Amino acid sequence: MSYVLDDAHKRGLCARLARVEGQLRGLQKLLQADTDPEKTAQQMAAARKALDKAFFAFVTTLIAEGQFSASEVSELLIRFA
Repeated sequence: MSYVLDDAHKRGLCARLARVEGQLRGLQKLLQADTDPEKTAQQMAAARKALDKAFFAFVTTLIAEGQFSASEVSELLIRFA
């Protein structure tokens, strides 16, 4: 069972994750091409931040859809944020 009920939210989250996936594939190419370490590190940081944004968008969706109590959301954030 998916906890994201709204199809628009689900599509938005999947689109974010697809962009992150693209960033990760690009990072693999940078590493294989022996690209400047600073550029590679910058792209890694950008991918990490994009994944963090996807996580917080997911948590926001759970809150907006009223599926989790405040204490459950708090526990989720403490464990994974």
